[in-house]
Amino acid sequence: MSNVKEPTLKVALSYKDLVIYGLVFMVVIAPMSIFGFVSKESHGMAPLVYVVGVACMIFTALSYRKMAKRYPIAGSVYAYVNKATNPHIGFLAGWLIMMDYLFAPALLYAMTAAWCVNLVPFVPGWVWIAVFMLTNCWVNIKGIENTAKADIFIFSISLISLVIFLGFGVHYLLNTGGVAAFNLTPFYKPDVINPQFIGTAVTIAALSFLGFDGISTLAEEAKEPTRDIGKAILAALLIVGVFFIAQCYIATLIQPDFTKMDPDTAFFDAAFMAGGAPLKIMLLIVNILAVGVANTLAAQAAASRIVYGMARDRFLPSMFAKIHPTYRTPWISTLAIGALSLALGVTLSIDFLAKLINFGAMTSFIILNLSVFWMFFIKEKQRSGPGNITSNLICPLLGTAILSYVWINFDHNTMEIGFTWLAIGVVIGMVKTRFYRTLPQAVSLS
Repeated sequence: MSNVKEPTLKVALSYKDLVIYGLVFMVVIAPMSIFGFVSKESHGMAPLVYVVGVACMIFTALSYRKMAKRYPIAGSVYAYVNKATNPHIGFLAGWLIMMDYLFAPALLYAMTAAWCVNLVPFVPGWVWIAVFMLTNCWVNIKGIENTAKADIFIFSISLISLVIFLGFGVHYLLNTGGVAAFNLTPFYKPDVINPQFIGTAVTIAALSFLGFDGISTLAEEAKEPTRDIGKAILAALLIVGVFFIAQCYIATLIQPDFTKMDPDTAFFDAAFMAGGAPLKIMLLIVNILAVGVANTLAAQAAASRIVYGMARDRFLPSMFAKIHPTYRTPWISTLAIGALSLALGVTLSIDFLAKLINFGAMTSFIILNLSVFWMFFIKEKQRSGPGNITSNLICPLLGTAILSYVWINFDHNTMEIGFTWLAIGVVIGMVKTRFYRTLPQAVSLS
């Protein structure tokens, strides 16, 4: 065996970097692009949907924090379930979360390309996808510090644009209705709220927060992973929830009649009412930057590290575990994710890609919550005291119950796609482990 050490991932990220990465991944202005749809499904109570969303996902975030403290390694759900249960279940959990991480960049590229074509019709969508993909691959391969710097830059632009919108929105409301224009109707309509409504809201909201978990993929590049990863996940989730609720509240007050909204442009129409064409165009351009560059940059970084972690354990080809000798990033897996994103973004519909992502994320989150319960409450018998009962029993089982409710409400096509993907993973696992009797030999890193 050679005594020359292979390069490892570069340790460079602070707690602030991790929080901003999570905020970029979730996109602080994400509700702008789906505001009309959420408003119609919630009967004009989009802010309430995001309140429900935070309440839904907080339990899963707590499970991530629990695992991140115990296992500060790259791989996210794959690594955590692997350690908490066994490598075979861990592989299947990782295979399912890959539906989220592999297809998320393609979905984001496809959405951004559609917006760009609206602004510049003579440039085809595939060109925009290729430009964004190549840019993001270059930034990600050059080093995690570059990714962090790009995240901070575009996060700052997104936050400034959001503050500008909120300022125009408040000014517009004060001029048209005074203080009386601010009311709690967007949060509570007693004649509308019922179990069916709550179910719909939970389904929408839970899917709106996908991305907070991406912070866990950077554990091996964080300066203090045991301390910072879990804290950053919770902080990013709560902060982005406040941003989501605030922008939806103002936009709903500007145009409260959800029956007259155009679902595709509802938020930008509210911006036009509050600040005219310049505000509308500015928000559209910032959304393109936030989603097409920052969000996909974060998504590609997370996806490449999931692939890296699984390849390091030889569940995927070992070539994807290669680290760039200079930049110390998983460069082959980054290029592979980029190429896949380009191919899928050009060939598949936005709706189809969304279904792939939703099934994978929700299913793997359920497995993660159950793994926390299994490891800490059952296996290690950490049951004494209210703190252990809450963190090892109540929180993971509540997270499982909420996500299971979302899961059983997926449509038939989503279930078919999801179980087909799972079946492929089962076959790959069987081949790699001789029908689950052995484990692949892990890639040596020294």
